[in-house]
Amino acid sequence: LTRHTPMIITIPDVLTPEQVAYGRKILDEAEWVDGRVTAGHQSAQAKDNMQLPEGSPAARELGEMILKALGRNPLFLSAALPLHIFPPLFNRYSGGQSFGTHVDNAIRTVPGTAHRIRTDLSCTLFFVNPDEYDGGELCIEDTYGIQKVKLPAGSMVLYPSTSLHYVTPVTRGARVCSFFWLQSMIRDDSRRSILFDLDLAIQRLGRDLPGNQAAGETAIQLTGVYHNLLRQWAEM
Repeated sequence: LTRHTPMIITIPDVLTPEQVAYGRKILDEAEWVDGRVTAGHQSAQAKDNMQLPEGSPAARELGEMILKALGRNPLFLSAALPLHIFPPLFNRYSGGQSFGTHVDNAIRTVPGTAHRIRTDLSCTLFFVNPDEYDGGELCIEDTYGIQKVKLPAGSMVLYPSTSLHYVTPVTRGARVCSFFWLQSMIRDDSRRSILFDLDLAIQRLGRDLPGNQAAGETAIQLTGVYHNLLRQWAEM
């Protein structure tokens, strides 16, 4: 686990190397369209990239692969406490393409349905390694300044959708990622961060002090606190 700040969390190895290779093969063969098709009015003025059409067979297949992997990832589940996840989208930057400073739309309608989600957290999952392209850093503005993110293939960053962020120009190679949003059971970022820290502390107790009776009793007590806070704060 790497935490750039209390609010920006990187999750390594969401996808296996085999899944990344399979995904790249499909993405290399896919037909891409102008990325502005999914941008809001403000974002469209800043957005310059390519994107898989929403609902395309390639996007659906790889999106399902990602969602299944996330459902088995305890770090993601602990950090995000997801209630609804928007179907993953896919973008590609090359030849100087970039995405200027913007904030994500607060509400997204799931394509082909009447269902809407509140975007509490934004997710970017990388399909290419950092040494395969120049530029393309995801820059996220927060209270600690600008955090630059460029992760190994198969890894993902999770950050508040309220954040101003941008992608720097890709000057060599291609940056290929999946991006999507989720509505968390915990709307408030600070409360979600408290629950995440508490969950990590409980896990560390069990890992670092196995068989220790006092540690076990403390872990039980803290687990009760965790679930009582979750019960008090969760929106379902």
